[in-house]
Amino acid sequence: MKLLHKSLTVVAATVLLSQAAHANTFTLGASALVSPDPYRGNQDRVYPVPVINYEGDSFYFRSLMAGYYLWKDDANRLSINAYYLPLHFKPSDSDDDRMKTLDRRRATLMAGVTYSHFADWGIVRTSFSGDTLDYSNGLIADAAYLYRFRLDKWTLTPGVGVTWNSSNQNDYYYGVSSAESSRSGFDSYSPSDSFEPYVELSVNYTINTNWNAFFMGRYVHMADEIQDSPMVDKSYTGVVWTGVSYTF
Repeated sequence: MKLLHKSLTVVAATVLLSQAAHANTFTLGASALVSPDPYRGNQDRVYPVPVINYEGDSFYFRSLMAGYYLWKDDANRLSINAYYLPLHFKPSDSDDDRMKTLDRRRATLMAGVTYSHFADWGIVRTSFSGDTLDYSNGLIADAAYLYRFRLDKWTLTPGVGVTWNSSNQNDYYYGVSSAESSRSGFDSYSPSDSFEPYVELSVNYTINTNWNAFFMGRYVHMADEIQDSPMVDKSYTGVVWTGVSYTF
């Protein structure tokens, strides 16, 4: 399936904010996710995403992410983690004849560290990770500020943030080599590192003790370094994710 790394970041960040969950809880659910595809000639699609989460005293598993807490108390969460980054490009999936001549870009396994701080004035969320499978050798960092509102059974958490992608990360997924340029007719392109600002909103509704409904949305303004790629035909991306879950 073709999802954006922003989509995964949203999913991972959302479950990272589930700090109210008690230790040793297990959650199952069903959800759907849609995200604009930045690549030229590809179509946006809706994807089913199973919700499979486990929250332990030291270890957690959240759908496509697993981690181990190095520091965990009421105000702080510091963990090492690994997650699947599904961003990829398969030339045969494109409707654009020039894009069909480009090289494939593969999904990968990222690993790094995540830290979140919780206070009365809001939540600070940060993460840093790198490619472990030697595809892009890229790095991704993210920082955000969020504030949580509780209204009876509703919990609303708006936030703003920024994502940094290293030059290797951008070059692998959005660069065009001289060989690809010769085959496709695109200009060769090698982007530098980039910063992408975003706004997001997560909404949770507690149906009862065990059942929960959720919605997550994020709008990302794509950096000029990515927009300028011949492979890209959008100035924005983001994600909408919604579903229901049951906690045992």
